[in-house]
Amino acid sequence: MKLRIEIAALDVLTLRLFDHIDEANMPWLIAAGQRLRTLFGTDLIDLVPSYTTLMLHYDGQQLSEAEARRRVHAALDGLQPANAEAHGQLHQIPVWYDISVGPDLPRLAQLSGLSIRQVIERHCVRDYSVFALGFVPGFAYMGLVEPELTAPRLSTPRKKVPAGSVGIAERQTAVYPLVSPGGWNLLGRTATRLFDPQREGYSLLTPSDRVRFVAIDRDAFVDLGGDITPMAVEQ
Repeated sequence: MKLRIEIAALDVLTLRLFDHIDEANMPWLIAAGQRLRTLFGTDLIDLVPSYTTLMLHYDGQQLSEAEARRRVHAALDGLQPANAEAHGQLHQIPVWYDISVGPDLPRLAQLSGLSIRQVIERHCVRDYSVFALGFVPGFAYMGLVEPELTAPRLSTPRKKVPAGSVGIAERQTAVYPLVSPGGWNLLGRTATRLFDPQREGYSLLTPSDRVRFVAIDRDAFVDLGGDITPMAVEQ
């Protein structure tokens, strides 16, 4: 880990700890977040983690940039990685994998040289770390998928992706919490609500959480309240 501090905006610093996406980064980011929250206390307005960085928004009425930088260095001096499994939660998300709601399953099978069944099995084989939230409320960037499932985003994004759609882009995986445009490769759909204005914190997932996808059949999906409407074919 090598700290680089960059100015992102007024009273906002980007703390760049790593150069590459890696699940091994997460314990360090968790530990850094804990130290920074303790040292900044009420002078901290927000702390936003990502794959390799922490965006730190401090109270410019109380701290100068020089003091904020001093506290950052003090917080990260001698940092040791946290036990990632002791932080956050493990969520099991049931998914109905089917071409009618996961139209890119054949494409992923072709790119990987696997059968559709093997693609599904590979996607369900491990726990994924939640690295960051963004794009739309509740959209969690997770990874890393098995190397053979790596697939580029669609060259032309879809105009409308149904809520609950599960997709892959490069070595990331995610669930669309809301109806939105999107260019990820879609494998299936879940009835789990990742964003709920009535839920405390709104988002089901937060950085440092882990996710395990569980394959279910159509009947189980319907019993959970899932929407079986097939994906519309865009012209």
